[in-house]
Amino acid sequence: MNPTQPVPPEPTADTVLADVTGMLRTVLAEYGDDDLVIGMSTTFNCDLGLESIDLVTLAGLLEERYGKRVNLAAFLAGMEFDEIIDLTVGRLVEYVLWSLKTTRGA
Repeated sequence: MNPTQPVPPEPTADTVLADVTGMLRTVLAEYGDDDLVIGMSTTFNCDLGLESIDLVTLAGLLEERYGKRVNLAAFLAGMEFDEIIDLTVGRLVEYVLWSLKTTRGA
């Protein structure tokens, strides 16, 4: 008889926000800006001052945490330049939740 593994709980916006905030703090620590307030309406460009190389680092951290189920490069590739400039943490959290839900069990 094989014991069944417990199914991990569905991630929530709060848990994903906490994960993403931790990842952003890791990225921002390189600049000494790891004490900024980060919330759903925080923008990557204006509020955090992230550059494209920082998004590459963030993409790697997302993949470490969630695997290939969350692909930041593919998410950004579907956006216009202005959308990327105005990208908020909340929109990324929504994308992560959507990706995890649509690939659950895959």
